Amino acid sequence: MIKTLAGSIRQYKKQTIMSPVTVALEVFFEIMIPLIMAKLIDEGIDQGDMGVIWKYGLILLAVAMISLFCGAISGKFAAQASSGFAKNLRQDIYYKVQEFSFANIDKFSTASLVTRMTTDITNIQMAFQMIIRIAVRSPIMLVCALFAAFKIDAQLSLIYVITVPILGIGLYGIIMKVHPIFERVFKTYDRLNAIVQENLYGIRVVKSFTREDHEVGKFDQVSDNIYKNFVKAEQILAFNMPLMQLAVYTCMLLICWLGARAIVACGGDEALGLSTGEFMSLFTYTMQILMSLMMLSMVFVMIIMARASAERVCEVLSEESTLKNPNNPVCEVKNGDIQFEDVVFTYNRKADKPVLNHINLNIRSGQTIGIIGGTGSSKSSLVQLIPRLYDVTEGRVLVGDVDVRDYDIESLRNEVAMVLQKNVLFSGTIKENLRWGDKDATDEEIQRVCRLACADEFVQTFPEGYDTYIEQGGTNVSGGQKQRLCIARALLKKPKILILDDSTSAVDTKTDAAIRKAFAEEIPDTTKIIIAQRVSSVEEADQIIVLDDGEIKAIGRHEELMQSSDIYREVYESQKKGGDDNE
Repeated sequence: MIKTLAGSIRQYKKQTIMSPVTVALEVFFEIMIPLIMAKLIDEGIDQGDMGVIWKYGLILLAVAMISLFCGAISGKFAAQASSGFAKNLRQDIYYKVQEFSFANIDKFSTASLVTRMTTDITNIQMAFQMIIRIAVRSPIMLVCALFAAFKIDAQLSLIYVITVPILGIGLYGIIMKVHPIFERVFKTYDRLNAIVQENLYGIRVVKSFTREDHEVGKFDQVSDNIYKNFVKAEQILAFNMPLMQLAVYTCMLLICWLGARAIVACGGDEALGLSTGEFMSLFTYTMQILMSLMMLSMVFVMIIMARASAERVCEVLSEESTLKNPNNPVCEVKNGDIQFEDVVFTYNRKADKPVLNHINLNIRSGQTIGIIGGTGSSKSSLVQLIPRLYDVTEGRVLVGDVDVRDYDIESLRNEVAMVLQKNVLFSGTIKENLRWGDKDATDEEIQRVCRLACADEFVQTFPEGYDTYIEQGGTNVSGGQKQRLCIARALLKKPKILILDDSTSAVDTKTDAAIRKAFAEEIPDTTKIIIAQRVSSVEEADQIIVLDDGEIKAIGRHEELMQSSDIYREVYESQKKGGDDNE
């Protein structure tokens, strides 16, 4: 896990190294301050020598200023290193997600990925900053202060030796109790984000069904769960401070009592025992030792929280895509021929029943193929195998007479354009959205594909035309307009295969027919696969595939299927009757 996270430090290695180095210098000069104070008291103040007072006073000031400077520089380096580390970590997760197959993305929910890239990385950033600064400063300070204290009075310093193990045992017990709670909390954060995301995405449905109270109840339940877990964790962590205070005040009282007795016994003579200056130094070292322990306990608390976050982040970074390029990939798709050879497909290999069962198809380049089937008949699953969004479980899918697994994935997908059921437009202008299909497309090319998709007619009605700004998710355009823009975007790729996955369902039949006519006239060499609920959308296709329960029940032209397929005939007659009734 540490090795995985350390890979995100990269260009911030210098700051990561310089922070503990400057912290070590800060501690070195800070440790000198009590020793100089002892000299100032014993040789200057007690002896009434102003020359010595000035000498050690100036040395003390200089050492304090150098320590302060080193501390400030260390803080700057730590801030740069931790912020840069968090930036790289977010980028690494984001880039990793871009490489994921659909199967990988299905494993992690959207809300969970958002939590990992925000809350979890923030926790790791804070822990990283404390590790390269406080976690370095405190142990060095602890060791050096203990060494200096033992040098002054070994017997009195044994008090620390007794205190430290007690604190260590207490902190270990707190860590073991709290870590599982924080793991639960961050998983609950995923659920909270999922509820918020779902609510905002479907806010129109929520309001139309007046389900605001139900949604508030769901949110409150998860939020209350987070609250209870955090309270439980904080109640356990609260023992940290009393434990530290008990150790601090016990050591201070014992040092004061035993140190004062030692000074009285020797009359403050350094040669006979403990001097006043040495006692002051010892008292200062007591505070340094115990403050170091307190800082370490804070670091431990942060590490406990960050450990759960680090495990979740590493889970994403360690995830390997289920789709990978072969060693010597084919980088050119010669045509739009498609073959399915005894294809079996399941989303989960442990599933009892396959999603697609022994599919055999032969589609020639340039053909128009219609796919008809009821809900859950696996129409979308079938076409998602063509651009290799998923790999087949058994059999082969060939494009241009080459197994899709032998292609360079990017090269294959550049030649296959898909307009999915859930059309997505991104925030930006219409031009910017369309140029997802071809970033170098000219204005004329954009207008041409929009005319093919029957989108130009409504775009021109907008005051700003193709420079009209699209809100996130395309909320300021209608469903039909969104579908036509997505079709235009796909056409801009100039693909060899075009797949329309029920992507004209929100347009009227006249516009649907106009789009199909434009396809036939303008892109005759492109293989067109149209999934539709309306028979009229696929009636003129070269082949119509009837899917039911993951199996091909019939293939043929409209006239042939009217004679040979009961399923197709029932769908056609029910839609024709519905159309007649509407008239």
